[in-house]
Amino acid sequence: MTIAKELLIKHEIPLPIEDELPLGGEIVSQYLAPLSSLPEFKPHIHLNSKVISIGRKGLDKVKTFGREDIPFVIHVQEGNAFHMYETKAVIDATGTWQNPNPIGSGGIDAEGEQEAKNQIYYGIPDVLGKNRKRYEGKTTLVVGGGHSAINALLELAELQKQNENTKLVWALRKNTLSEAYGGKENDALPARGKLGSRIQELVQTGKVIVHTPLYIHSIQRDSNHKLSVLGVKDDENHMISGIDEIISNTGSRPNFNMLKEIRHASDPSLESVPELAELIDPNIHSCGTVRPHGEKELRQPEKNFYIIGAKSYGRAPTFLLATGYEQARSVVAYLTGDIESSEQVQLRLPETGVCSISNVNKKEATDNASCDSEQLEGKTTVGCC
Repeated sequence: MTIAKELLIKHEIPLPIEDELPLGGEIVSQYLAPLSSLPEFKPHIHLNSKVISIGRKGLDKVKTFGREDIPFVIHVQEGNAFHMYETKAVIDATGTWQNPNPIGSGGIDAEGEQEAKNQIYYGIPDVLGKNRKRYEGKTTLVVGGGHSAINALLELAELQKQNENTKLVWALRKNTLSEAYGGKENDALPARGKLGSRIQELVQTGKVIVHTPLYIHSIQRDSNHKLSVLGVKDDENHMISGIDEIISNTGSRPNFNMLKEIRHASDPSLESVPELAELIDPNIHSCGTVRPHGEKELRQPEKNFYIIGAKSYGRAPTFLLATGYEQARSVVAYLTGDIESSEQVQLRLPETGVCSISNVNKKEATDNASCDSEQLEGKTTVGCC
């Protein structure tokens, strides 16, 4: 039994239903909010607080002598006030969600993207709730080929049922739509697989106009505030015009600004924790064949400093909550002296039912079509998760 579960039971707070698949808001309302309000937690939680920087007390990152014996100092802005906190260890679990990738291909803003920001939503808007008026009866372009984009399109499709003037356009960089559909009924996570089946049905009924592979390089706005997106498709210039709103779901990336005085390392391409890079590289894997990993793989050059959660994956596109839970458990066990527990990492991620295959080893992958992790051990040309 986890400590969190023990505390909820102790204070007679109802436990979340284990067999249900909660939405993000339900995770907060049914689990995180009740847990954070307990007396064992509440005094130690600082809300509306922004970490400005983290470092060693009195030392910049250049100084080495005695460094490991000196506490960390966390500089925090809370409202208009600034505070400093000394700690033995630091776990950076700030994620990547608030640092979205731009719409432009090549990892940089499309020309005109900044000027069109008031008509671009980065993330998944509440299409059927508070953001309804923004999209109802409008033509919306969703940019991105992952689960976030699919979620946004499916909600827009529900809005389309209620207002036929609501138009859906989808731009992504995948060579084929089947890559976006994922494993569907073969996905070990049924709800994730259902997303692929639903979006395929939506495309086949013609309710969403698809442009792929499209590499966007500029956004223009006319005198009527309509947007035109320009890019390259099949080596030719391509334009999508008449757009009212854009939803950008092109992924996100870590922000290391607060770690300028911390000795941290990241993979040069993914910006992930270095030990994880080969396991999650989307150039190799469909979404990552991630072996069980914990404190040891997450260690940084700075002793007692760790990056965990989605931020540990850097720019890699797929991260599951189960991974983050086990990362946190292992690191905390190590920091509290329970070395044995920190090393006993149990993590088996579900398969998507889809493998990405390099041309070099396509026949070998076909021979191993089950994507069994033991059969494929050591082969970096095939990935499942």
